Amino acid sequence: MKWINNTLQKTPPANTGIVGRGEVGRARDFHRSIPSYSITPLAELPGLAQTLGLGHIFVKDESYRFGINSFKGLGGAYAIGTYLAHRLGLDIQELPYETMISPEIRKQLGEITFVSTTDGNHGRGVAWTAQKLGQKCVIFMPKGSSPERLANIRALGAEATITDLNYDDTIRMAADLAEKNGWVTVQDKDWEGYTDIPLWIMQGYAVMALECFEELEARNLRPTHILLQAGVGSMAAAVTGFFADVYGPKHPKIVILESDQADCYYRTVSANDGTLHLVGGEMDTIMAGLACGEPTNLGWPILRDYTRSFVSLQDAVTATGMRILAAPVPGDPVVVSGESGAVGLGLCYHLMCDEGYKDLRKSLELNAESTVLCFSTEGDTDQINYRRIVWEGAWAK
Repeated sequence: MKWINNTLQKTPPANTGIVGRGEVGRARDFHRSIPSYSITPLAELPGLAQTLGLGHIFVKDESYRFGINSFKGLGGAYAIGTYLAHRLGLDIQELPYETMISPEIRKQLGEITFVSTTDGNHGRGVAWTAQKLGQKCVIFMPKGSSPERLANIRALGAEATITDLNYDDTIRMAADLAEKNGWVTVQDKDWEGYTDIPLWIMQGYAVMALECFEELEARNLRPTHILLQAGVGSMAAAVTGFFADVYGPKHPKIVILESDQADCYYRTVSANDGTLHLVGGEMDTIMAGLACGEPTNLGWPILRDYTRSFVSLQDAVTATGMRILAAPVPGDPVVVSGESGAVGLGLCYHLMCDEGYKDLRKSLELNAESTVLCFSTEGDTDQINYRRIVWEGAWAK
């Protein structure tokens, strides 16, 4: 484990309004128009909190989202919905789901092909949305992707293949094909000339944070610490920006977690030279959703200005989190959390129990007054691997 406190904040800080309460509320209004939308559970783990010497531990359980076992449908649905509204010259609030799927609207839109790159969850969300809207979908997955996740995407009617490239190179290949074929790219990684859809995806992701905020406020609680995993970083930036917007200068201490095989944010903060540092190559980690070596340009200013610490972690940490959530302290709820979902809870455990983490624990001021919030962003999206880790205690890829 490597960690560093953030010294890169700028004044004035980055604008959080792009994922503030107003914009995220618009996204939720659209999600609410989808019949399968419901608020996912915010699991409280009082037994674990007492065991670790913390005040409260909450885990947002996204395995229930839209029946696709991860949070990714939030971003894909809102981005595609907003894109279609703009294509028709409408505001998204004028085009709820039931109107969007009507024969009249489909006739106006014609046939559209959406394309995306994914390790599994994002592509499944895009494919699910395209299927609901009666549109075509092409998904590319990086080398080493799970056959089970590939099958889940194909089951939604998408054309999906695993490439021989890493994640970031697959994104570039897919974007080139989209340009040649007139397809619409739906990616949370932005680049020059491609920022609208990534922003809408972030706003969709932030609905998780809005749900947490409202539930905790109703209990007169607010998080003191939020542990957020980052691959590209769009989800982490969306949640960070939302809580920074609603709480202002008193926002929680936010910690960004990465696989040590794809720790572009940790390297960027460590270098402190004014440039984003990329990671290439295989990025061999069980945290497939975090195996992204090129950070979001759109979300980076938010992470730069509102994050307390950046941590680079081994796979063993998320494996610990998966097992704790699967076999909780008596009385605590079971949370089925996949390899990219459990790393926050895994770090929480190690921070409080492992002397190798004591310096970071002291720096973050974690104690009996702390309320820790984690986001389990996926369930057992690769069931074979989930059982191998949880049942057999094996996590080497």
